[in-house]
Amino acid sequence: MSAVALPNTLRVFERGWLSSNNVLAFDRDGGATLIDTGYLSHAPQTVALVEHALAGRALTRVLNTHLHSDHCGGNAALIARFGAALSIPPGHAPAVAAWDEEALTFRATGQRCERFMYDALLVPDSSVESGGFNWQVLAAPGHDPHQVMLWCASEHVLISADVLWQNGFGAIFPEIEGESGFAEQRALLEAIAQLQPRWVIPGHGAPFTDVAGALTRARARLAALADNPARNARQVAKTLVKFFLLEVRNVAFDELAAHFFAARYFQEINTRYVRQPWQRFMRTIVDELIALGAATERDGRLFDNQVSGPGSSAEGRRHEGATILRHNGA
Repeated sequence: MSAVALPNTLRVFERGWLSSNNVLAFDRDGGATLIDTGYLSHAPQTVALVEHALAGRALTRVLNTHLHSDHCGGNAALIARFGAALSIPPGHAPAVAAWDEEALTFRATGQRCERFMYDALLVPDSSVESGGFNWQVLAAPGHDPHQVMLWCASEHVLISADVLWQNGFGAIFPEIEGESGFAEQRALLEAIAQLQPRWVIPGHGAPFTDVAGALTRARARLAALADNPARNARQVAKTLVKFFLLEVRNVAFDELAAHFFAARYFQEINTRYVRQPWQRFMRTIVDELIALGAATERDGRLFDNQVSGPGSSAEGRRHEGATILRHNGA
């Protein structure tokens, strides 16, 4: 399938970890909609990027594909700055209303998010108008039971959240709690193949057009994880430790072990799959990260080994008709 231009009413902020990508859509009414808002520690940066791109327009709406902290951590700052109305998938609406950080998985993952409140729901099988186009809201469980994707059939563009990246997908969290996630993820990959998008805008990494290649890689990775659920659980643990290291940059091993002792997902992983004394379990996860080159240890402290990527300043570029702003958060 030959590549065609992304709609020029979309601006994609390709973010570095810890934040998800953000998609800014210029709407017919002269306002704009932002899809996903990144992590809490990057919220000032997100506000600045959005304000610059708006160039005087009003940000009227914020949509979340799901409520993991790297996708909704900028909600409160953006609402405070622009007065935008927030729409979220319905599954976690009661937890947001009560601000239950355990149900919202912020405590379970050992991550942070500033409190926010929603105005409306992104109900699966409904649709939203944004960027001058109609987007269908598609249920997308697997990585997160309440996740949604946004599908623009007229332009064949899919905002895939953490269902499909160019080289993988988001961690399958339900499986570490003994709930189904692999089957749902497999069904979503097949659903994307049936949609035949020309463009996929993922939750992390660059937008891409080689959807068949991405699906092949994702299916292979999913099969390997589903064949070895313990491997999936350990991968989740390593991902969460790496995320924490990216945020704090360095930490004493004992402090890291204490931090994750309070995180339910780590208790689940150790109880179900690893079954080691706590310090030994954390030592195992950290040693695997060090072996992968993702961290370094010196004098009892762990240091993040930052993955190389684009520079720390925003870089605008034209990409098949739509502006993509690439920014690695500091």
